[in-house]
Amino acid sequence: MPKYGAHAFVWVGDWNTVTGNQAIAAAAKVGFDFIEIPLLKPAEFDAPAHKKALKDAGIGAVASTVLPRNAHIPLERERAKQFLMNCLDKLEAIGGTYLCGCIGFAHGFLTGVAPRPDERQAVVETLAEVAHQAKRRGITLGFECCNRYETYMYNTLADGQAAVKAIRASGADNIELHADTYQMITEEESYYQAITGAAETLGYIHMSESHRGLVGSGTVHWDEVFRALKDIHYQGPLVLESFAAINADLVAATCLWRPPNQPSDVLASEGLRFLRAGAEKVGLN
Repeated sequence: MPKYGAHAFVWVGDWNTVTGNQAIAAAAKVGFDFIEIPLLKPAEFDAPAHKKALKDAGIGAVASTVLPRNAHIPLERERAKQFLMNCLDKLEAIGGTYLCGCIGFAHGFLTGVAPRPDERQAVVETLAEVAHQAKRRGITLGFECCNRYETYMYNTLADGQAAVKAIRASGADNIELHADTYQMITEEESYYQAITGAAETLGYIHMSESHRGLVGSGTVHWDEVFRALKDIHYQGPLVLESFAAINADLVAATCLWRPPNQPSDVLASEGLRFLRAGAEKVGLN
């Protein structure tokens, strides 16, 4: 059976020592195997406190991040690399082995034109360096693509897979594709075709509804998603990403102007039930 995770935004919008530990405890109480920590401000991350909270709760953790606007790789390669290295430091300090998210571009940064080949090459070269450093720490990277309103750099799973393959060609085999069903709504012609087409590199997926609320209550074609994951013999985790709280740092880029359709406890408990039922229905294991 797959492992089940949940993004901390199911419970909290602002991660700090207190709220982060509350989210860790909440994730464990519902029954998730791990929590996805939004490592948006690594300099402020209280690794010792969170490492203890994770141990007390008996669950694991991965981290996700987004490059800030002043660390867009095509324009600020060194600043982006340093930001990601700081994230690796904090993740390693809590015993985590997976860093994913918008690691290839500044989230919400748009130029008004399509990406140039040299911009994508800068991403490949920079993340290859970061991946080699991550491998020394036993950390795998997950490369996420976002819809056209959140980035111009990589929008489809095919875009992301090409980037992952290029980075792997440098000798860094510890990077894989991070899919997100919410992002796929805008960009993919078919959930099934997109997922099966990315089988070679897909290792992590956000299970997120069209409105960021309770999974199964929106317009994502979940039967296609689960069938595709089964057909590619997907071995990665299923990660619930519902936003019960709005993060002030991401509100403009994600355009979250209103609260979700259910409170945190419902998003978490019913969301986990939905994911387990979908996986069991198709025999995903």
